[in-house]
Amino acid sequence: MEYLLTTNDITKQYGKQKAVNAVSIHVPQGAVYGLIGRNGAGKTTLLKLICGLASPTDGDFSLFGKTGRETSEYMSRIGSLIETPGVYPNLTAAENLKIKCLAMGIRQKTVVNELIEIVGLSSAEKKKVRNFSLGMKQRLGIALALVGSPDLVILDEPINGLDPQGIAEIRETIFRLNKEKNITFIISSHILEELSKIATDYGIIHNGVLLQELAREELLSKCCERIELKTDDTRKACTVLENMGITKFKVVDTDTIHIFERLSDSGEITMELAKNQVKTIYIAVKNEALEDYYLSLTGGEENV
Repeated sequence: MEYLLTTNDITKQYGKQKAVNAVSIHVPQGAVYGLIGRNGAGKTTLLKLICGLASPTDGDFSLFGKTGRETSEYMSRIGSLIETPGVYPNLTAAENLKIKCLAMGIRQKTVVNELIEIVGLSSAEKKKVRNFSLGMKQRLGIALALVGSPDLVILDEPINGLDPQGIAEIRETIFRLNKEKNITFIISSHILEELSKIATDYGIIHNGVLLQELAREELLSKCCERIELKTDDTRKACTVLENMGITKFKVVDTDTIHIFERLSDSGEITMELAKNQVKTIYIAVKNEALEDYYLSLTGGEENV
């Protein structure tokens, strides 16, 4: 797999506190990478390290296949919206974008209008930013991050504080840019349910440590409805399941099997195992939500 960005045990320490502790993430080209963690988990610090807004205490990262000082020439290919958008409230969206374009040496007159169209702010062309809703300000922040046609866009909590309509608008904008422009995104959020609607890959961070990194399919398989079966002979149990015509199952560990079909047949499965001298230690239908899975990793609701 081709990675656009990898971090290699990257660490940021403030005094005795490690805000980011030896984190290694892998962001595939063309992905929407969801960085999940509660407030204070280290998400923003990690994103600042990647953007060059902070220097690592230890470790480094690879960008477009380059590491160390070689990455500096590629930083212009990264767009970012870290925390809140830096805008001039007494100017319009177009005027804010023109300033950013001038700062980056972009002279094409069509760029500003194209960006306003992309993020859906055409109807607010003459409105001052101070009169924008929070969702409109976030969309302007995304437009500012898109100046210069970056290959990688980093968004820190882009849906935080938005109403349902604002969340849907931001989600649709990101989805469209990823598909139509092939832009790779890294999006941090503590709202797992919303992030799950667009992310293709995930990194779960807690107390500055990366707990798990997995693709969308892996995460959903851990959270979908299933029969959880524990037996005293996993190998023999698999044979019994196959003889019953059950093929959608996965051996999780030495005594646990997850079954993803015939969820109402747990009694029949238990009887068939008993006929073949396989003892059922535990069997139950599980339907773990994404939020439940996150909580199980991070140690409970007090950590949200």
